[in-house]
Amino acid sequence: MYLDQLLNSGGSRDWGICGVGVMDQDLAMRDALRSQDGLYTLLLKHPDGHCTARVIGSIIRYLYGPDDPIAVINKIASPDTCIVSLTITEGGYNFRPDSQEFNFDDSAIKSDLQPRASPKTVFGLLAEALRLRRDRGGGPLTVLSCDNIAGNGDVARQMLLAFAERKDPEIKTWIERHVAFPNSMVDRITPVTTEADREVVRTRFGIDDLWPVVCEPYVQWVVEDRFMAGRPDLEAVGVQLVADVAPFEMMKLRLLNAGHQALAYFGYLSGYRFIHETMKDPAFVDFLTGFMDEEATPTLAPVPGIDLDHYKCTLRDRFGNPEIRDALVRICAYTSDRIPKWILPIIWEQLRAGGPIKRCAAIVASWARYAEGVDDRGEPIAVVDHRQRELMSFAANNRGSPDAFINNRAIFGDLADQQRFAVAYREALGLLHTRGAQETVEHYR
Repeated sequence: MYLDQLLNSGGSRDWGICGVGVMDQDLAMRDALRSQDGLYTLLLKHPDGHCTARVIGSIIRYLYGPDDPIAVINKIASPDTCIVSLTITEGGYNFRPDSQEFNFDDSAIKSDLQPRASPKTVFGLLAEALRLRRDRGGGPLTVLSCDNIAGNGDVARQMLLAFAERKDPEIKTWIERHVAFPNSMVDRITPVTTEADREVVRTRFGIDDLWPVVCEPYVQWVVEDRFMAGRPDLEAVGVQLVADVAPFEMMKLRLLNAGHQALAYFGYLSGYRFIHETMKDPAFVDFLTGFMDEEATPTLAPVPGIDLDHYKCTLRDRFGNPEIRDALVRICAYTSDRIPKWILPIIWEQLRAGGPIKRCAAIVASWARYAEGVDDRGEPIAVVDHRQRELMSFAANNRGSPDAFINNRAIFGDLADQQRFAVAYREALGLLHTRGAQETVEHYR
């Protein structure tokens, strides 16, 4: 969107985007974008019910890795490629929640590490492309992570270097010298596109689009200005280029992303199915506010140019936008990639500081209760997670052994050994079992 605005303003005409998909589910994206010459509709849904639409034209090519990994490698290796951005989800960085180390046990990673392997993962493709770029004298490059991880650029660097060292230590050395990994923060709620959204684009705007993107009006993108091979004039269209993105990203991760987690499992267990429905319930609003004000905010540093109280007010308004219809199942999915990055750091900081953790502990307990696979009305829950079997196996013992779920040290480390947390967690889990999610939220409001 930002680059499209820049191009339409007459600036940076020598820039464009080549999209790359590497997952099986990206096949539909490939077909949609290729059939539409890379064009798609950005549909903004405002709280009062009106929509605005814009056709985005900054994607000029799309490559699907499983079709032709050599084409992806050559594109990244080309001297015309200056930035490789990553939007690969929190789980795409392949590090262990407990140790923060690269997970070499992953089967796809093992395959990519074999001699003469045809790369399939992000790390395999990047390492081979950067080897080729070095050999061809293609020059430096910037890898720009846009995912919801604290220090996302630092994490991308650490994980790629770990893979490269195992694959070819000389490539690791070249990456250290010639590739920049700026941190960034992206803030815009973007729910999953539905058939109803396609119908809105078709009937209201006369556009037949296989894959429109739906979002809220609010948007903020903050990027560290550390680029090795040039960049578009992004600040001309509202991107904030800063020396240190950490205060901005912590604000977003611990208030917006963690705030979503605060609502999601309690909400689904209570019978709600969308975020905006939970925000109509005063108990949920109070619970969210208490979590943000008393537990999350004290762990944040001052954010340049941002009034945190105002930001939290905007979050409550954004979460309550009925037009976005952000499904709780989206926010409840892949929790093992999310809570360890967004909630557990708050708990650890508050434990060290002697601060309150009761709502954080309750959020973790709500996840454990959700992982049991049935809501408070007895309806089955389809738990979606890379660790689904493992999580449900631990959660199955919740009632007989209250610490079963948090004793999963691959996710929680030694958090279960922290008595203050364990006591708060057991209390919340007990309330969830005896009184249900709605009354538990009211208890902590």
